[in-house]
Amino acid sequence: MSLTLFENLRAVFYAPFYATEALGAFAAEGLQIRLVTSPSPAETASSLLDGTADVSWGGPMRVLLTYDRQPDCDLVLFGEAVTRDPFFLVGRAAKPDFRLADLVRARLGSVSEVPTPWLCLQDDLRRAGLDPSKLERVAGQTMAENAAALREGAIDVAQFYQPYVEELLQDGAGHIWYAAATRGPTAYTSFYTTRARLEGEPESCAALVRALYRTQKWLVTAAPEAVAEAIGGYFPALAPALLAACMGRYQALGVWNRTPVLPHQGFERLKAACLSGGLIRRDTGFEACVDNRFAEAALAADPPSM
Repeated sequence: MSLTLFENLRAVFYAPFYATEALGAFAAEGLQIRLVTSPSPAETASSLLDGTADVSWGGPMRVLLTYDRQPDCDLVLFGEAVTRDPFFLVGRAAKPDFRLADLVRARLGSVSEVPTPWLCLQDDLRRAGLDPSKLERVAGQTMAENAAALREGAIDVAQFYQPYVEELLQDGAGHIWYAAATRGPTAYTSFYTTRARLEGEPESCAALVRALYRTQKWLVTAAPEAVAEAIGGYFPALAPALLAACMGRYQALGVWNRTPVLPHQGFERLKAACLSGGLIRRDTGFEACVDNRFAEAALAADPPSM
């Protein structure tokens, strides 16, 4: 069985997917995977719809957004890997007693590369009774630019994913104020495809999910150094010790799901952020967007860990 699998973008928090390939879990399930980088995160959904790719991994946000614009798009999520928000707020000064209200008095650099981190943070603020529009927010800079601005003192705090967090910590240039994963389940990354492909090629889709579950079992007990070694080839510019630190922090925060079942709670939390942030207006239901059949079947089959 062969599949063209779209990689949404190269990111450390996608470690479960890279490990699944690197450890041979796809091959163990009889799959030949052609991993292709999506032209852009925004184009991934359209590439599935036009048949350029068979399956992608990416944010459920993209599925919700596509349903908002094309209610008959028929995209479906069917195997979750990243179940909590992998972003952090890193400040220039230490703030061990940080509260979200502190952002009202700070210059914040938000993520510009993708919309989900800010959507989730603004929703956190609203739930805390704060108005996101009142923040002094720098919205147009990349994470690399925000890291430089933080070092220079041009901003007080910024949103980052790994490895920016560990780099700033190791240099003494930043301090973690808030790990967004502590909010709880927030559906962040899953396999998705069209329902027509899911129904037309159930064996390959089921094998894909079983392969992921084999790797998820391994990730539960694997040392951060072992995870870094497994996926290091995807990040040749990162020192092994730095990558291991990234893996260890994500493991400790429970960023990666232990099973491929996408929880209803996490989906609803993400959808609420997309609605409150104005990204979408259509309240598409869980049943339309998520199919956990193959994930539940993988649990029942209980394949061996990698």
